[in-house]
Amino acid sequence: MAGHNKWSQIKRKKGASDAERSKLFGKLSRFIVLESKKAAGNVNSPSLRAAIDKARAFNMPSDNIERAIKKGTGGEAGGLEAILYEAYGPGGAALLIEALTGNRNKAASEIKHILSEHGTSLGGIGSAAWAFEKVEGEWRPKVEVPLAPGDEEKLGALIAALEENDEVQDVYTNAAKTDGE
Repeated sequence: MAGHNKWSQIKRKKGASDAERSKLFGKLSRFIVLESKKAAGNVNSPSLRAAIDKARAFNMPSDNIERAIKKGTGGEAGGLEAILYEAYGPGGAALLIEALTGNRNKAASEIKHILSEHGTSLGGIGSAAWAFEKVEGEWRPKVEVPLAPGDEEKLGALIAALEENDEVQDVYTNAAKTDGE
């Protein structure tokens, strides 16, 4: 009966949830570093305030938030830059992929690899952005595309794979939501 005690079950569940939170906190921290660098550490800046509020919404510890702000203002942020990639997914759904990276070439090759594994590729500048408008810092679809059930599953798998990447901040799509979502 090895591995069937309560501690083993708790340890497995906690380990999985801690790894997920760590990945999320890493993404949020990188976003705060970039916004802190842009705002020169001014915590009252709307963009930095929004980044901090987003981190607090996910229960990110205050120490981590302060450390990220200091990193952004102390010049340790390096060459972090925000990049917007565009692609078309299964069923013709447009994708906007926001990435935050210190190495543009590495991020592009990782995203290209993920897209090619799922049978699609990067689009040119403006190829998918026309289907979206930026409202309150988020991309909202202007036009929604209905998907077949098989395409919905493929798109879900593609988005999950993209969000697993450390440098991908957000993925937006114009696929119409079905009743199951």
